[in-house]
Amino acid sequence: MKKYLAIILALVMVFALAACGGGGGSGDVTKDNIKIGVVHIGPLADQGYTYNHHIGAEKMISNLGLRSDQYIPKFDAGVDPAKVTNSINELIQEGCHIIFATSFSHQNQMIEAARENPNVVFAHATGTNAIDAGLDNYHNYFAKIHEARYLGGIAAGLRTETNVLGYVAAHPFAEVISGFTAFYLGALSVNPDVTMEVIYIDSWGDPPLEQQVATRLIELGADVIAQHSDSATPAIAAQERGAWHVGYNNDMRSAAPDASMLSPRIDWSIYMTLAVDNLLNGKKTPVDWGEGLASGAAFITELNTSIVAPGTADAIEAAKAKIISGELKIFSGHLVDNDGNNAKITGYGDPAPLIYEFTGPDSHFAESAGPSAPSFNAIIKGINIIS
Repeated sequence: MKKYLAIILALVMVFALAACGGGGGSGDVTKDNIKIGVVHIGPLADQGYTYNHHIGAEKMISNLGLRSDQYIPKFDAGVDPAKVTNSINELIQEGCHIIFATSFSHQNQMIEAARENPNVVFAHATGTNAIDAGLDNYHNYFAKIHEARYLGGIAAGLRTETNVLGYVAAHPFAEVISGFTAFYLGALSVNPDVTMEVIYIDSWGDPPLEQQVATRLIELGADVIAQHSDSATPAIAAQERGAWHVGYNNDMRSAAPDASMLSPRIDWSIYMTLAVDNLLNGKKTPVDWGEGLASGAAFITELNTSIVAPGTADAIEAAKAKIISGELKIFSGHLVDNDGNNAKITGYGDPAPLIYEFTGPDSHFAESAGPSAPSFNAIIKGINIIS
């Protein structure tokens, strides 16, 4: 009887372990057996956001001395909830101990998976809900890309001849608005006469539409095009029409050698290396992580010296040093909207966790600690949103 009882108990334990997380990271995680999954929003061929996140994952594998087969990507997951959920579940079934998701649109599916699979670590880029979720296995991460965008704006402000910039914007979200505002403020810091036209494409990436919108902005008088969109087609549009370009996520000089001056980028490997290394060594990773120029998490690509305006490199280096030292706060000063009203902001959550807060009767902004996802979403004077 005791023998049969022991067998039954052993079988119960086996089934219990098998049910825990669907094959994810239960048991000891080692450098030899760890599996890392990444849910990518787009195809690798976008040469933009997905490409950049993939490069970060590959660099993380190299940094930690892991094998290439320990990185399991799921490309082109898109934003459809069912497809995203399926991608996450496939990674869990394949035994991934940690799963990264790359899009804000993956937020609901990631937190649901984290609740149902407590033995798997989930890290979500650009999201906002980890700080309030109360889950030990769920994290948000991003980078202070607005710092790099500000530097790109300096190049644009010095280069423009029409004093009109154009911006291909994904969605009317704080992540996008904070980025193009920082870009415009960078341009304004070296060119007080510059204005900027913005058109939303209502998608993180749509190559044909990105190119069409960039073309329209050039037709409206913009001679420098920037973007928060996933492909290199705005650079191609600028190249074809004799305009200049500031990219995103990738050095786009190969796509537009006579147009693309530089690109703000995020080095995703810095966070991914930290998160995986902490998992391997039993250390905690911050619930909400976001760093910028100082750590190299945000940076700009090499300047296209054949087309940037004289003095661009020196102006960028001077601003970069001030941002890193803390002397320059990008969203500071008295910011007003196009009607002359004090700019106001809202954030995520209730009450909203603010990165930027009012400091005094004149409604000046100052930067303060907060979640990694941006909360600045004021449309300031000089920026025109085109429908």
